[in-house]
Amino acid sequence: MTLMERWTSRVLLVDDDDRLLLLCGRDPRSPGARWWFTVGGGVEYGEDYLQAAVREVWEETALSLPVGRLSPVVWTRQAIFSVDGRGFDQYEEYRLARVTPDEAHGMNIRTKEALYGHRWWSISELASTAETVRPKKMASLLADVLATDDLDRRPVHLGNFNEDTDPE
Repeated sequence: MTLMERWTSRVLLVDDDDRLLLLCGRDPRSPGARWWFTVGGGVEYGEDYLQAAVREVWEETALSLPVGRLSPVVWTRQAIFSVDGRGFDQYEEYRLARVTPDEAHGMNIRTKEALYGHRWWSISELASTAETVRPKKMASLLADVLATDDLDRRPVHLGNFNEDTDPE
């Protein structure tokens, strides 16, 4: 399978209760295959990672988030995976953005990326779930980010993964 290279900007949308918004995806060619992932997506031609993050937040949640509300990059990750018969080699950058209660309640999540659901997850729910969450070890990763006052630190590279061959 030929892998399509993809660059993505992902956003850790966290509410005032330190819960993380995740969307649920499924592979139509793999019955039962389901996973939870952060808001965000591909960087389009002519965009930088910040512009892509703001656009993706708008497309997936209807939240107009100014670039200044995004933290510097907290994590990077490289992931190879396949969905619907297509293979991807994807580079990911993650930034944190806190949302107010009004913003959280005003979100309109009706995007195809969230076709199978969305929900706000606490760190304890992430730590105890048997569901697949990407990136792996989200509970401890998120706890570390939320406990850090200085988000200007160097981003943490989470690693290079093959999601198709590297089981939970």
